Amino acid sequence: MEKEYMAEEKILKPASGMLMLFVGLVLMLVSIPVWVAGVFYYNAELFGAGGVLAFSITLGIVVLVVGIIWLCGLKVIHPNEALVLTLFGNYYGTLYEAGFYWVNPFCTAINPTAEKKDVPKGKGGSDEISVNVNVGGVSLSKKVSLKTMTLDNKRQKVNDALGNPVEIGTIVIWKVKNATKAVLNVENYKEYLSIQCDAVTRNAARNYPYDTNEEADEKTLRGSSQEIADIMQEELQKKVVEAGIEILDVRITHLAYAPEIASAMLQRQQATAIIDARQKIVEGAVSMVEMALQQLSENQIVELDEERKAAMVSNLLVVLCGNKDAQPIVNSGSIY
Repeated sequence: MEKEYMAEEKILKPASGMLMLFVGLVLMLVSIPVWVAGVFYYNAELFGAGGVLAFSITLGIVVLVVGIIWLCGLKVIHPNEALVLTLFGNYYGTLYEAGFYWVNPFCTAINPTAEKKDVPKGKGGSDEISVNVNVGGVSLSKKVSLKTMTLDNKRQKVNDALGNPVEIGTIVIWKVKNATKAVLNVENYKEYLSIQCDAVTRNAARNYPYDTNEEADEKTLRGSSQEIADIMQEELQKKVVEAGIEILDVRITHLAYAPEIASAMLQRQQATAIIDARQKIVEGAVSMVEMALQQLSENQIVELDEERKAAMVSNLLVVLCGNKDAQPIVNSGSIY
């Protein structure tokens, strides 16, 4: 059975880049007097001048090449950046602290996420060229950014817990916490995060209804967006911990019914709102009628039999529950 490789981070303590830059320049400059000495010895026509010239030229070339290779070990690390290095295929270490350093010149920086950027050759051309800028002996694209970044997970259509198609979009605030895991444990940590975010978003939408008519403690996508976002953040963090990523926040930025059922659901919501409003109106009207009858009876303003009470209740309910203003009729005679 193949054993899975898990990166154990090693923080490098490299040498000062300024000192090693001076050493590399000295090596390159030393090659010049070596060549000059060989040529001078050859021109003096001393014994063995030809062999000395060949030796001096060879030594000068070797010293020059060593100086050039030496300078290849210089690395520049900016704030909130990290550099993951390998040596002949094996993990060598990671640089985190900003500064100018020197490491083994045979080390290679790796970052599979964005090693090359494709830039169009012309406005109308289809040919593309690869741009890879080098600074301090290492490609800018191979440095792992530790800055806080935003992932905008575009709208996606999914069925909620009740089977209704809804559109949901999320935004994720994240950053790389462990550059070694981000580079070595997954193929592309940015794509990995995006795919895991899609899966978590779909799973959350399938587990909760968009809305519910029942007065219950059940969580809904519309009414409990913050609680569901916290659940999504916790679930997403568990999925990306092996990629060295820290999830700082998750927010639902878009939530709506799918266009094909949006109008029907709007009518349903309007009907539900009308029913709830009517229920409140009737409850209030009944309470007011009851209070009116009770006060009339307690203050002995007028005595009403059951039939007159029923008529009064009916008239008051019509006035209080009607959609339009009541048109009163003044009775100048007896009510009996």
